[in-house]
Amino acid sequence: MSTIDPGATHPSTSSSVDATARSRFEKWLPTLLSVIAGMVDLTGFLSLGNLFTAHITGNLVVVGALVVRHGRLNPAQILAIPVFILAVAATWLLAKASGRRGAGLARLLLLVQFLLLASVLIFSVITKPSANPHGLMAGIAAMMAVSAMACQFALLRLTLPVAPSTAVMTGNLTNTVLSLLDRQSRTQPLMADDTERLRSSLPLLVGFFLGCVVAAAAVTYLGDWAWSFPVVLSGVAIALR
Repeated sequence: MSTIDPGATHPSTSSSVDATARSRFEKWLPTLLSVIAGMVDLTGFLSLGNLFTAHITGNLVVVGALVVRHGRLNPAQILAIPVFILAVAATWLLAKASGRRGAGLARLLLLVQFLLLASVLIFSVITKPSANPHGLMAGIAAMMAVSAMACQFALLRLTLPVAPSTAVMTGNLTNTVLSLLDRQSRTQPLMADDTERLRSSLPLLVGFFLGCVVAAAAVTYLGDWAWSFPVVLSGVAIALR
C-alpha cells in the first residue's frame, strides 16, 4: 500500500508558488533596473565626455549637432552606437547558447550586467578616466558601460517583453500623462488598461530620475567611485531574484 509523504510538496502548490514569485519578480525588476540605468547614464555623461551610456538617441542628437556646428566630437559618442548593437547581439547569442528562458535567463543576464558594471568600476578606479573625459581610458570605460546597458535592454526584451523601457523615459512619461488624463476623464477612456499602464510606467520614471539624482551627487563627491552605486544595485537585483 502506497503512502503519502506529508512533507512532500504538491505539484500544483509548487506551481502556484513559482507563479507568485515570477509575478513579484516582474513587478520590481524593471523599476530597479530603471534606477540603475539612470545612475549609469548620468555617471557616464558627467565623467566620460558627455556620452549617454544608456540612451543611444541622445548620442545621435549630440553627434548630429557637433557635426553641423563643427564642435569637439567625442569619438566614443560615435563608437557607442556600433558597440551597443554588437553587445545586444552578443547578449542574444549568450541567451541562445544557455538554453534558458524566463526567470532563469534573466538571472544569467543580470549576472552579466553586474560583471560589466563591476569592470567599469574597477577600471575607472584604477585608470581615473574622468581626468581626461575625451581620452582613451574614458572611451574604454564608456564602451563597457554601454555594453552593460545593452545587456539590460536585451534582458527586458527577452525575459519581460511587455515591460516598459527602463531608460527611454519619453515613452514612459507619455504613458503616464495619458493614463492620468484618462483616469480623470468622465467620458470613455481613449486607452485600454490605463490603470495598469500608469502602474507600470510611473515607477520607472521616478526610479530613473532618482538614479540620476543619486549619480549626480556621487560623481560630485566620489568621482570615479560613483560607479560603485550601480554595481551594488546590480548585485542586489541578483540577490533578490
